[in-house]
Amino acid sequence: MDKSLKKKRPVLPAVFRNSFGILVIIAIALVVIVILALLLSKTPLRTLRYFFLGPLQNMYYFGNMLNTAIPLIFGGLGFSLAMRAGNFNLGGEGQLYSGAFVATVSALALAQWGIFGVIIALLLGAVTGGLIAGLSGVLKMRWNTTELITTFLVSYAVVLIVNYLIAGPFLDTETNLIATKKIPENFRFLRILEPSNLSIGLLFAIVAVILVHLYLYKTKSGYELIMVGLNPRFALYGGIRTRWYQVWPMFLSGAFFGLGGGMTIFGTYYACMKDFSVGMGWNGLAVALIARYRPAAIIPAALFFAYIESGARNAMLHSDVTFEIASIVQSVVFFLVTSSVLQKIGVRKRGL
Repeated sequence: MDKSLKKKRPVLPAVFRNSFGILVIIAIALVVIVILALLLSKTPLRTLRYFFLGPLQNMYYFGNMLNTAIPLIFGGLGFSLAMRAGNFNLGGEGQLYSGAFVATVSALALAQWGIFGVIIALLLGAVTGGLIAGLSGVLKMRWNTTELITTFLVSYAVVLIVNYLIAGPFLDTETNLIATKKIPENFRFLRILEPSNLSIGLLFAIVAVILVHLYLYKTKSGYELIMVGLNPRFALYGGIRTRWYQVWPMFLSGAFFGLGGGMTIFGTYYACMKDFSVGMGWNGLAVALIARYRPAAIIPAALFFAYIESGARNAMLHSDVTFEIASIVQSVVFFLVTSSVLQKIGVRKRGL
C-alpha cells in the first residue's frame, strides 16, 4: 500500500526543485536589505525606494546595471566550467585583471589593425587568463597539488605584477589616474541604451552563454568533462583521459575570466586602471554558485548581483547609506548559496 502511494505522489520537474532553493536565498537577501535599511538609515523608506527602484528608474541606470552584469556573466561561466570538471578556480580576480591588461596593451600595439586588432587583442587577453589558470591544472596533473590553493596564490601574485606594470612601464603620464593609455577609438565597443555605459559586450556575453551550453551538453568533449567531474574513477574506466580534464577545463575557466576583463575594457573603461577589477572575480564565483554551474542560469544570477550593486549605488547617492551595504548583502548571498541545508530545499526525499 505504501509503495503504491509513493509511486502516485507527484514529482516536481528538476528545474523547479533546483530553483526553489535559489528563490529562498534571493528572498532572504531581499529581507536582509530591508533590515539593513531600517538599522543603518535615518530615512529607511527613501533608502529602500532608491535601492529597489533606482536601477529601473531610467535608461541610464538600467543600462549601467546591465553593463555591470557583463564581466559577472563571463566570470560565472569560467568558474562553472572548472567546477563541472571537479576543479576549483579561486584565481578569477587575477585572471580577469591580467586578461584586461594584456588586451589593453595589445590594442595599443595593434591600433592600425582595425577589427582584426580587436579580435586578436581579446583573444590574447583570454589566452593570458587561460594560461594562468591552466598552470594550476598542470601542477595538479603532474604533482597532485590542490588547485584550490595554487589558483589563489598565483592570482594574488599576478595582481601585484599587473599593478606594477600599470603604475610603472605602462603608466599614462597625461592623466591623473593610475592607468594605461586609452585604447584607440575604433577598438571601443558600440554603445547601446545611451547615455548609459552599456555596450554590445552584453550581446557577446549572451553568445558566450549559448556556446558554453552547447559545448557542455551537445559535444563529446563537454560530456567527458561533466563525467570526469561527476566520477573521475568511472570516467577513467570508461576510457576518458581524466588527466587532460585536469588542465583543459582550468584553461577554459581562466580564458573566460580573461575575456571578461577584455570586454570590460573595450566596452566601459577604455584603459586598464589600477585595481579596477577588485571584487569582480569573487562575484563571478558567487554568480556560478547561485546558478548551480548551469550556463542557462548564469544570466539571471549575474543580473541579480548587478541589481544589488546598482541599487546600493543609487541608495548611496540619494540617501544616507554607504555602498558597503551591497558588500554585506553579497556576502550574505555567498554564505547562503554555500549552505548545505538550503541546497537541499526542494530536493526530493524518499522518492518524493
